[in-house]
Amino acid sequence: MRSDSRSARTFDLAVVGAGVVGLGVALAAAREGRKVVVIDRDTRANGASIRNFGFVTVTGQRAGAHWARARRSRDIWAEISPQAGITVLQQGLVMPAYRAEAAEVLHAFLRTDMGAECRLISETEASRRLPLLRTEGLREVLFSPHELRVESREALPQLTRWLAAAHRVEFRWNTAALSVEDRGVATSAGFIAADAAVVCPGDNFTILYPDLIARHALKVCTLQMLRMAGEGVPRMESTVMSDRSLARYEGFSALPESAALQARLGRERPEMREFGIHLIAAQSSDGSLVVGDSHVYSAAAEPFARADIEEMILTAMDEVLDLPNRRVSERWTGSYASSGSRTVLVERPATNVRLVMVTGGTGASTGFALGEQVAADLFSPSADVSKALE
Repeated sequence: MRSDSRSARTFDLAVVGAGVVGLGVALAAAREGRKVVVIDRDTRANGASIRNFGFVTVTGQRAGAHWARARRSRDIWAEISPQAGITVLQQGLVMPAYRAEAAEVLHAFLRTDMGAECRLISETEASRRLPLLRTEGLREVLFSPHELRVESREALPQLTRWLAAAHRVEFRWNTAALSVEDRGVATSAGFIAADAAVVCPGDNFTILYPDLIARHALKVCTLQMLRMAGEGVPRMESTVMSDRSLARYEGFSALPESAALQARLGRERPEMREFGIHLIAAQSSDGSLVVGDSHVYSAAAEPFARADIEEMILTAMDEVLDLPNRRVSERWTGSYASSGSRTVLVERPATNVRLVMVTGGTGASTGFALGEQVAADLFSPSADVSKALE
């Protein structure tokens, strides 16, 4: 194995993968004063962490540990964004309900512990926050104060620069991790010595620890995203979801009251339920809207976007927002690891190694808190931390 002059230094921690989960681990360890190196095969973060809404979602996450992770991650985003020069573009979440069954879900959610800081708002307030909101047939509107939204494709590079400058995290870009060994990581650029390692492979199941990953029967979820042109689009204070989101996000869909909503949506447009179509619409600084999304599950990411799925996404948007002369200005796909039963996967291949994956498409919303938990489990293990990662 050829050596590299940079490899002479021993790090406390090597993180494989520069997506938001890997950066969350790096941040947590660096804040504890540890020497951290992040290794990534690309020249920059290029996967799911930049191909999403940049929407840090709390309300609607699965009840329990995952919801708590989202709350903590949101607080970390709010704390570090001004330090890293990351602009928070929107705050809060508006969820309008047009179907009686959806209104029942909102009322049921407000009776849970997760709904304690949320509230129903008037049509007037909802229209102030979302000037494009369709009000005909509107029954109830939930407002959550927790959420914030950043531009992912800008925020991730800003975050890496800040970690390097403020926390002396080193980045080895364009470097493939070949194997994790006893005291470091063998890479395409030589051996990087480290006392511990955390592997964050995203939806790559075949390079590091493939046998361990295979035990969990994960699939890859491919989603389609759109950007709607922003000319003349008024300012939206908050991000918006819809009735369809109430039937998908587990903090709502797991409620008994959601069964009737899911059944109705299945009767009305079964193909939209089949492809996991629901609405998130978030606004960028130029007025354009990032809109999605869909969910197609298979053994690998689907390489081609489908016109019929795009039309269904636009239908979901038109149900909620009145966007005159709407025009799609950009299209892309994203993919993430998906499990039918769990939200995160943490394995311990060795005492000083962790394999970490978010398996429900919520990396931006929960990755920072997960990073804290993984760093604690690695360097200061306790029964409480171990239980939180189960």
